[in-house]
Amino acid sequence: MLWLIYAVGAAVFAALTTVLAKVGIRDVDSHVATLVRTGVVLVFAWVLVFIVGAQGGIGEISGGLWLLVLLSGLATGGSWLCFFRALQLGAVNKVVPIDKSSTILTMVLAFIFLAEPVGAVMLIGMGLMALGTWLMLEMENDAHTPSSKAWLFYAVAAAVFAALVAIIGRLGVAEMDATLWTALRTGVVIPLSFLMVCITGGVKKLGEISRRSGVFLVLSGVATGVSWLFFYHALAVGNASLVVPIDKLSIVLTMGFAAVFLGEKFSRRSVLGLALLTAGTLLPVVHSLV
Repeated sequence: MLWLIYAVGAAVFAALTTVLAKVGIRDVDSHVATLVRTGVVLVFAWVLVFIVGAQGGIGEISGGLWLLVLLSGLATGGSWLCFFRALQLGAVNKVVPIDKSSTILTMVLAFIFLAEPVGAVMLIGMGLMALGTWLMLEMENDAHTPSSKAWLFYAVAAAVFAALVAIIGRLGVAEMDATLWTALRTGVVIPLSFLMVCITGGVKKLGEISRRSGVFLVLSGVATGVSWLFFYHALAVGNASLVVPIDKLSIVLTMGFAAVFLGEKFSRRSVLGLALLTAGTLLPVVHSLV
């Protein structure tokens, strides 16, 4: 049951991450925002590494494990850059359902590469998740979404990278302390984020971040750090095909926060889709606990 507690904690803080970031990037370049948040997560993660005394494990990391750290960091950076660009271009209630569809891809990859068990209940759950996601994808424009569909491309790319992050992470935390894993992979994301800022000419924009946006980006970074720690501790003791769906249930909280704090509206179709997505997510988890 420990994996379930960790996974629920990851979901709660992941929801806070999205909403805080949405507010923080309203007047900030998405690449700059990603760099700032990543810096906060890096500091937070290394402080925890030294608190729990996990730094001693660095000398025991093999070459193959370093490769996993590098790949995880690159995939994470790609996911973040695409996700926050999508958030900047589109509404939370449009971007998040696509991003969370990474759950289905993660489960498929877990079956193929991690040899995790798959049965009728799991397949039914995946079907409900797919149907729920489709119902939530209302492409009509509203006051929160411009006519361009560029946000859709970035949201899909973020979902693919997120699925790879989960699979690589499951392999990595099997051999490394989850806190140390979080700190090391975040260190890989930093230069990638900085490179993107330099390429897009955003270095000078770092000094133009307003105090309000800065506060929300820092809070989003802290929430991300806590969410990651919960997530990788959950992966260390549970199957990816069960941990990831619970983590992705953050969509329920995210949509609720978006409605309350961002004023976004939801149609009956979206609500039905969210209900099916939630049911599909919980079905295999409940079945595994019975």
